[in-house]
Amino acid sequence: MTEQPVHAPYGPLPTGGTVRPMTRWGTPVMHRPQQLVTSYDEALRTLVADMVATMYAADGVGLAACQIGVDQAVFVFDCPDESGRRTVGVVCNPSLTLPPVGERQLDEDDEGCLSFPGAFVECARPDFATVTGFGLDGEPVTYSGDGLLARCLQHETDHTLGTVFGDRVPTKLRKKLQKAHDKAADDFPADWPA
Repeated sequence: MTEQPVHAPYGPLPTGGTVRPMTRWGTPVMHRPQQLVTSYDEALRTLVADMVATMYAADGVGLAACQIGVDQAVFVFDCPDESGRRTVGVVCNPSLTLPPVGERQLDEDDEGCLSFPGAFVECARPDFATVTGFGLDGEPVTYSGDGLLARCLQHETDHTLGTVFGDRVPTKLRKKLQKAHDKAADDFPADWPA
């Protein structure tokens, strides 16, 4: 089976970044709305390159700036949709649009978070999502998708708003999540994945 080409409507992800340690749930930056990106400059480009390097080092499909301790509303992703087509992108100051309540289908697959590694539980989310925002140079960007891509766009936008997916699951599942995380803790030292 050949791998499908990567869909990069606004260009490839930046390369050459440095892998940084993952910021964990419980750190204040993870639980508050992030500062809007206002400068589309070399500092942003460097930050995003580091985010990309860290996402790949951690085998993730998306990463928000708060997950490496930076208070900026930006995320990167490289994620397949329902058909397996991978889309890559950078979104600054994301805004999420979901289908109207009466038209949405829920996807109840497992979800995990690189900032709470080693743990996955079911988390119901709409099975289609659209995110608009701005790219690395301040240009308007829009990404839409189904399957894991829809989940990723929602999960990463949540991070920019100070929400972790554990906030979206019932207490019973949160306890299951915590147990799985604690059990896997030795596999994810404090400086992981750096």
